[in-house]
Amino acid sequence: MVRLTVDLIARSISQKNRSQEDFGQYLRKITHLNLSARNIDAIGDLSSCKNLRVLYLYDNQINQIQNLDFASNITHLYLQNNCIACMENLSSLKKLEKLYLGGNYITVVEGLDKIEEIRELHIESQHLPHSKKLLFDPRSLQSLAVS
Repeated sequence: MVRLTVDLIARSISQKNRSQEDFGQYLRKITHLNLSARNIDAIGDLSSCKNLRVLYLYDNQINQIQNLDFASNITHLYLQNNCIACMENLSSLKKLEKLYLGGNYITVVEGLDKIEEIRELHIESQHLPHSKKLLFDPRSLQSLAVS
């Protein structure tokens, strides 16, 4: 499988972008990153991407939301159609407005109580066992109601 790292980003951008500016500067300036459908199974260290606002990671094999502590500027996070079973490690995403988690394996909607800017949560089409229903943590539900 593939781990999302700055090396993967380097291989994904065009040669034209790489020759015009230092790669470190590019990482610091980047605001949108689309790495959907790349067989990524883990989110690695992207702390160089401090200005990242929109991150597209849908249609991968990611099983855990992790290593996003640096991402305090992210407003939109697209993680639909992965293998995520738990909504975790979201509290550092202080500016997150839209969270897309449809098509995963989530059984409990939780961890949204620290995200004050959340406006939209897309959680449709979870792959749940027949006996399970999607549950909502009361604190997360309250957070969504306030926003």
